[in-house]
Amino acid sequence: MSEESLPRAARPDHADGLPDYAERVLEVAERIPPGRVMTYGDVAEWLEEGGPRQVGRVMALYGAPVPWWRVIRADGILLPGHEQAALARYRSEGTPLREASRSADGHLPRVDLRRARWDGTAGGEDHS
Repeated sequence: MSEESLPRAARPDHADGLPDYAERVLEVAERIPPGRVMTYGDVAEWLEEGGPRQVGRVMALYGAPVPWWRVIRADGILLPGHEQAALARYRSEGTPLREASRSADGHLPRVDLRRARWDGTAGGEDHS
C-alpha cells in the first residue's frame, strides 16, 4: 500500500503505519460527510468487525487527524473534554443538534442522531 493510499492519520505522525483495524476505522471516519455522524457502534457494524469500544479506542489513539467529531457516542453526548471544539465543528457544518437539557453536561446540546446519523451510503447527505 502506498503512502498516498493511507488515511491522512497514517502519513505524517504514524510513519511505522497503523494497525489494519485502526486504518479501516479512520477511513470510515474520513468518509462521513460534513454535518453527519456515525456512532462508534455504527462504524464497527459498517466494518463488520470489533465493537464500539474498539472503535472508541482507535479514535482516542489515532483519530486526531481525521474528522473525529463525526464519530460519536450512541447517546449523542459531545465528546467529554472536547465539547467546545466539537460543538464549533457541528455548528459550522450544520450538524443537527438537540436542545440542551438541564443535566450534568453543563447544558450542552446533543447531536440529534435521528437526523444526523449517516448510514454509509452516498445519498445520505439529506438532513430531513
